Amino acid sequence: MSRLRVKKTYKLYIDGAFPRSESGRTYEAEGQNVSRASRKDVRDSVRAARAAQAKWAAQTAYNRGQVLYRVAEMLERRRGEFAELCSGRAEVEAAIDRVVWYAGWADKLAQVLGGSNAVAAPYFNFTIPEPTGVVGVLAPEQPALGGLVSRLAPVIVGGNAAVVVASESRPLAAIELAEVLATSDVPGGVVNILTGHKRELAPWLASHMDVNALDLTGADGLAGDLERAAADNVKRVHRGKPDVQSPWEIAAFLELKTVWHPIGV
Repeated sequence: MSRLRVKKTYKLYIDGAFPRSESGRTYEAEGQNVSRASRKDVRDSVRAARAAQAKWAAQTAYNRGQVLYRVAEMLERRRGEFAELCSGRAEVEAAIDRVVWYAGWADKLAQVLGGSNAVAAPYFNFTIPEPTGVVGVLAPEQPALGGLVSRLAPVIVGGNAAVVVASESRPLAAIELAEVLATSDVPGGVVNILTGHKRELAPWLASHMDVNALDLTGADGLAGDLERAAADNVKRVHRGKPDVQSPWEIAAFLELKTVWHPIGV
């Protein structure tokens, strides 16, 4: 006896859960019906990211690195599924390696980006990197998984929380990645992933007063308008590359704080 195949419903990923868009809308991408997020979904995602960020930043750098290693482990187990949604197994393996690479930087950032500064006075002077806060990420359209991982990993390894607008034309890898995050040790709200029309969602993310920084790598011609919107609360704005690996991508979303302390006190 034949049976009907149970089709997958591609939803959003907000605060560790998989809700449908509050608008009830969907759009077709990669032959599937995918949730089309709304302005309210952006607000809900930012609220979840803000609530989760301080606790995530308060975890030890070693712990954040271990959480990212766990994400890589989960990706490794599902690399066959992801290969079907990407350009192939090579892209998936490169994405896994990139997560591991950024995980290794978690407990080295303070030593490389910060340090003890020499001053001509009886003081200790230390520079310490701290997370910027809530970061809006516009994922590049391609590569579907590798581009997203390349932009997301450097944001969260430093203690930030992220609201991601996924690739509009290739969103399925992003939602599959959300399932990996949900079943790994990433706390709910640290990463929120929205699918939908970039031109509709990006302006609300750029103008939101509780978003501290923007990654415009996947802005696709919208960057100028988004930068002007971001200026209202002096957001930090970064234009990266779809497939780059560098500690300076982490530094782009860190604030360097300098502390003075009298010697002998």
